[in-house]
Amino acid sequence: MKKVFLSTVALIAFAAPAAAADLAARPYTKAPPAPVAVVYDWSGFYIGANGGWGTSRKCWDFVDVAGAFVGAEGCHDADGGTVGGQIGYRWQAGTWVFGIEGQGNWADFQGSNVSLIDPTLRNESRIDAFGLITGQVGYAANNVLFYVKGGAAVTADRYRIFDVPTGLAVGTTGDDTRWGAVVGAGIEFGFAPNWSVGVEYNHLFMQDRTHTFVDTTGAFFGNDRISQDVDIVTARINYRFGGPVIARY
Repeated sequence: MKKVFLSTVALIAFAAPAAAADLAARPYTKAPPAPVAVVYDWSGFYIGANGGWGTSRKCWDFVDVAGAFVGAEGCHDADGGTVGGQIGYRWQAGTWVFGIEGQGNWADFQGSNVSLIDPTLRNESRIDAFGLITGQVGYAANNVLFYVKGGAAVTADRYRIFDVPTGLAVGTTGDDTRWGAVVGAGIEFGFAPNWSVGVEYNHLFMQDRTHTFVDTTGAFFGNDRISQDVDIVTARINYRFGGPVIARY
């Protein structure tokens, strides 16, 4: 019995290396490639369109020929829609984005109020167009851009005085091109290669200006000092002429 046991152990010891040698070698498997991080690049020239809504706060003060205050005629909001376009250039340094932009818009902001000095008269204000020339500083979270902007603003204004009982214009002044300043902020989202959409808010500081009104015969009607601030909210879409993404390993 002991001889049988020893023979069995010897047989197993002899057969084990041979069996191991007959096993197939473990196939070599190549490691998967490291993932590629795709980073959105905001650099490049861009052109786009925008549309939205705006309101302009206007306060009229009646003044004499020397410009001295006589009395307040009241305030009103000139509200309405706007549509236009923009063109600009941005360059990205790390997560910071810098840019410059020009924007021009048609507008239909209008409003009026009855004069507090003479209730038979109604003062009307309109903004027919505006333009912005601004610099931008932004922070890019990949394809989402947060930015602030500031620069110069210009508005094309019209002012009229109407007779309340008849509704006829009794006082008018030449069209006014008024320069001021603008500050704003926005957020933009890159949704496809070279395309982005966003929302932007701007506040225009247009200060005040004295206007001389004439009647329908061209005779002097009166002077008013008119102050003006404008708030505008627009939705925007841009197409950028530049590399849409950068691949980083």
